[in-house]
Amino acid sequence: MGGGGVALVWTAAAVVVGAVVLVLDGVVRWLHGLYREAPLGSEKRAQLPPGEMGWPIVGGMWSFLRAFKSGKPDTFIGSYIRRFASKDASLLADRMISAYSMINSQSVTLLVLLSVQGLFNLTSNHLAYTGVWSLAVGSSVRFGRTGLYRAFMFSSPTIMVSTPEACKQILMDDESFVNGWPKATVALIGPKSFVAMPFEDHRRLRKLTAAPINGFDALTSYLTFIDRTVTASLQSWSDHCAAGKQIAFLTELRRMTFKIIVQIFLGGADDATMRALERSYTDLNYGMRAMAINLPGFAYHRALKARKKLVAVLQGVLDERRASTAKGFARSSAVDMMDRLIEVEDEHGRRLDDDEIIDILIMYLNAGHESSGHITMWATVFLQENPHIFAKAKAEQEAIMRSIPPGQKNLTLRDFRKMEYLSQVVDETLRFVNISFVSFRQATKDVFVNGYLIPKGWKVQLWYRSVHMDNQVYPDPKKFNPERWEGHTPRAGTFLPFGLGARLCPGNDLAKLEISVFLHHFLLGYKLTRANPNCRVRYLPHPRPVDNCLAKITKVSDE
Repeated sequence: MGGGGVALVWTAAAVVVGAVVLVLDGVVRWLHGLYREAPLGSEKRAQLPPGEMGWPIVGGMWSFLRAFKSGKPDTFIGSYIRRFASKDASLLADRMISAYSMINSQSVTLLVLLSVQGLFNLTSNHLAYTGVWSLAVGSSVRFGRTGLYRAFMFSSPTIMVSTPEACKQILMDDESFVNGWPKATVALIGPKSFVAMPFEDHRRLRKLTAAPINGFDALTSYLTFIDRTVTASLQSWSDHCAAGKQIAFLTELRRMTFKIIVQIFLGGADDATMRALERSYTDLNYGMRAMAINLPGFAYHRALKARKKLVAVLQGVLDERRASTAKGFARSSAVDMMDRLIEVEDEHGRRLDDDEIIDILIMYLNAGHESSGHITMWATVFLQENPHIFAKAKAEQEAIMRSIPPGQKNLTLRDFRKMEYLSQVVDETLRFVNISFVSFRQATKDVFVNGYLIPKGWKVQLWYRSVHMDNQVYPDPKKFNPERWEGHTPRAGTFLPFGLGARLCPGNDLAKLEISVFLHHFLLGYKLTRANPNCRVRYLPHPRPVDNCLAKITKVSDE
């Protein structure tokens, strides 16, 4: 056999092997989808939104992780939105013609017939199962802009939601949808925290904790400590950098915001306890968006160990508080959130047990510093990268300073309410960065949204990031533009950094207060110089530069 014949044989073998792999891929996907959806019955299956279950166990998780870890998070939902187009059919034809030219027509006919007979005898709603079709025409062949897509995510059949109207409907319907966070997340935050508790318990405890966090009197009492902590931190960082050193800006901000939230919830802690808690929360966060693999070396395994450490520390503080109360010792410091949780009673005289208090504290301590630290960093970076925005924000803060009475030493809530343009900067940062890019619900009954069925018991993922980066909602969404918020009140469902409805984040005002106070002082006297301004961004668990924003903080007056 000549060289050309050998090459032809190898080419034919490669095509056959490739076709077999494609067929097997399609069959496995189809069988998995059938297994997950068959219990619904044919009528309900026909009413599901477009999508696919993918491979068993993995589902859409590999695509999700690949998109976020590659630095292109929007490509995950984007891949579901892209429509069938004529160019896809042309591409398929071109590839088939190329294959036909390499081997004889009988082989091609056999392979195509095998593919068609085994996989294409499905309705158009189930074309996603066909590995042959999807791999032949490329990843651009997907399902169109329907706003709802089915997938297998975090070990559950899931409906992913990506439009404002659908998000609003689901978030406002507390009868049809309950919290649906993955079991792995519940195991980390706690089965008795807000992410897992029934709606009535959630509403009761939210009322209990919202006023001490977001109320006018509470924010007023916290403001002095926040102001003092921010000014001391900026001074310390600038002194450190004045000696020719650099700081990991994000790391330092997270420590600062953690110090603030620990003061509010626990009445403070010594430096060693603070560092231990902060390290544990870092590990906890990395595990919350990871695959639930409880084996050494995996993020979820480290997160479970971190939770045990957090529980031990908080249990120790709780035991000490209860012992002091039993002995009649008066607290030397002001009442904090732990004190309130210990003393609160419901209408039946029932108090919270230790597990409930600890889970609530773990949840609040985590949410209370991660979001604030990351958003503060990005807002500072965006201000520094956009001189015209920086100048406008600084002018506003200078005007506020001129209006402060001579005897006033610290900022007040009245001053905070005057920061209108800075509030636009913060809102645009929240939209642009998407710290909480998704939230989870679960259907308690069959529900129709946008004409599609969400079956009872299925999980629902609300893709806030997709809403915030939708050019039909926000023109030129990849441009940082605080002016888009001037005189603009967003429609319900279009701006979701803190959620919506009864489960709106109770600490949203506190978070914006922390961020604004920091930016106020930074704008008036400091400059950020990044060591790696083009540093790659890592998107899980939250968007951050891989170098944690290595930078110098310098006083403007020192330049």
